Amino acid sequence: MLTLFHAPRSRSTRILWLLEELGATFDLRYVSIRYMDGSGDGPDPINPHPDKKVPALLHDGALVTESAAVAIYLADLLPDAGLAPRIGDRDRGAYLTWISWIEGEFGPAIFQRLAAGADAPTPAALGSALQRLNHASEKGPYLLGDRFSAADVMLGGTLGWARDVLPTDGPLPAYLTGLAARPTFGRAMKRDAATVKPDA
Repeated sequence: MLTLFHAPRSRSTRILWLLEELGATFDLRYVSIRYMDGSGDGPDPINPHPDKKVPALLHDGALVTESAAVAIYLADLLPDAGLAPRIGDRDRGAYLTWISWIEGEFGPAIFQRLAAGADAPTPAALGSALQRLNHASEKGPYLLGDRFSAADVMLGGTLGWARDVLPTDGPLPAYLTGLAARPTFGRAMKRDAATVKPDA
């Protein structure tokens, strides 16, 4: 049994979308967290994450946390969905590289830009990251070329909450528009926005 502990409009929204893409059967448990803007009611005692953050995934009693780990775990757990190149596949290295880079490089670069304020220039780290993504998008339509993967879900989710500091034209907005048109994305956003108390 899969259970996702989830807070709306958070990093776990990408995992909710990924579960929809995978066609997984899962239990969705809404938990409260403290958001970056200070709102929210965290920490939530029902959240099994050791730091009371999201995502937290329970699979038959085994706990997996951290977005990249959860994404890799789920896509490998349900290989028939085709969202993770298998070990030995020529795309496996690029796939793991993208997921790690999104979490380890791109996300922090966005946070740096947001912390700098609306009028600040684009930090060098974000400029380099956007250049890398533009190049990948031009080769696309997905990060692995013609092959949609969990890496695209992770990137799409990140781009979604970073719209205010991203270019308004070029390949990245078009890439994001294509991802948002996926039926699975729409289903995930409806569940993300649902107002459900944690004990429901």
